[in-house]
Formats: sequence, C-alpha cells, structure tokens
Amino acid sequence: MAKVRLIEIAHGRSGDKGNNSNVGIIARHPDVYPFLQEKLTAEVVKEHMKHICDGKVERYELPNLGALNFVLHDSLGGGGTVSLKLDAQGKTHAFTLLRLEIDVPEELLQKVCKSG
Repeated sequence: MAKVRLIEIAHGRSGDKGNNSNVGIIARHPDVYPFLQEKLTAEVVKEHMKHICDGKVERYELPNLGALNFVLHDSLGGGGTVSLKLDAQGKTHAFTLLRLEIDVPEELLQKVCKSG
C-alpha cells in the first residue's frame, strides 16, 4: 500500500446547488472505481470536509461513468448571492477533497500510471 492523495487516482469537479456544494470524483482508471466505492464513503468525505460542510454528506454512485457524486449540505454559507464565503459556489471543493490522503494498493497505482 502507498499513501497518496486522491488526485493521483481520480479527477474531480464541483459546483453549487443553493446552500449545498456538489463534488464529483471520477476514477482515472476503470479498476479504480470499485476501490473508490469501497473506500470513499460519505463518512470519510464528511470527516475530510468538516471545516467546510456543516450538514450531512450524501453519496451517489454513477458506475457507468466510474464516478461518485457527493452532496455536501450546508457548505456554502447560504448560497451564491447571500454568502460571505470566498468560494460561495463551491468551485474549490473538488480540489479540497482531491487532497485527501488515502492508502492505495501498489498494483492499482501502476494501472493508473500506465493509462496516462
């Protein structure tokens, strides 16, 4: 196992939904998706994002895309036009989650490296 940041095995994208942010995590290789399904739980995301997310975290699976979608409730200080937060639309939330350190099997890392 190697401890790496999530960005080594996944891409991310985020945005806003009112007072909630939406973070999509997309596997860099098809074999990474089952690993993410097992390891990247709503609880893990909530713990990592606790300084941003005041509410619950919901996870949705998108197996046809090799992706997980997380909704971080109460994370935008009221939402775009009323928030005093610097990132009132949650555009940086994916990058914040991609900084999560995670233990990944070496053989999985090798597959990601080979695929580009």
